[in-house]
Amino acid sequence: MFPVGVNTWVWVSPLTDDDLEHLVPKVAAWGFDVIELPVEQPGDWDPKRGAALLAEHGLAASVVLVMPPGRELVAASAEVVAGTQDYLRHCVDVAAAVGSPVIGGPAYASVGRTWRMSPGERRDAYAELRKNLAPVAEYAGERGVRIAVEPLNRYETSLINTVEQALEALPDNCDLALDIYHMNIEEKDPAQAVRAAAGRIAHVQVCGTDRGAPGADRFDWAAFTRALRETDYTGPLVIESFTAHNQTIATAASIWRPLAPTQDALAVDGLAFLTTL
Repeated sequence: MFPVGVNTWVWVSPLTDDDLEHLVPKVAAWGFDVIELPVEQPGDWDPKRGAALLAEHGLAASVVLVMPPGRELVAASAEVVAGTQDYLRHCVDVAAAVGSPVIGGPAYASVGRTWRMSPGERRDAYAELRKNLAPVAEYAGERGVRIAVEPLNRYETSLINTVEQALEALPDNCDLALDIYHMNIEEKDPAQAVRAAAGRIAHVQVCGTDRGAPGADRFDWAAFTRALRETDYTGPLVIESFTAHNQTIATAASIWRPLAPTQDALAVDGLAFLTTL
């Protein structure tokens, strides 16, 4: 059985220290193994305080990065790239402080930024990404943290949509974060995409095909988890969904309606299903 986690975006955005004080005991009491902590802006929450709280309740952590407009590693000014690298290094420091083995997310361009590229322009963009991401990944490796880069669906980026593209685009010292929501849109065969990423999978996020609780949907969970086991992935399956009541994150993720009777139910029902896999 895979460890099971849940992202605090199910309830709140941005995360705060008060939110952690409320959510950590609840998530632990339900039986989750991992709580996923977004770093939207440096200083939103205190990593040292968070680490102590997690230790008190026996929860492990994973950390996700956030790429709003203005965070770019390709087709941007040197100042923007440098600022984005500094932000990613901060995420690495947060991960090290709370004991997360990864920082995961679309560490290449801001979510929602799309542009057309010829094959040559795409090759150049990937070369630029490798150049700009490699030193951050080296910084992470020195601190025992893996950068897990997440392909997004075509509506959220035009740069990396599939595992195949990610493997072409990333430097050797970067790994992948797989998200079922995006894979269900972009991969012809999600299980085969998992196999193609063998040895590079550092993190996995899950949800239903409608962004609700995993399990109450048409996704082939058996094939997907079988492929994960074939790759020797032993990390967590982390539920990532969002509340429709937060204007910023709901708009960014196109959450226009409730995806479960309550956000608590989304988490608990998802946990119950994932523990059967």
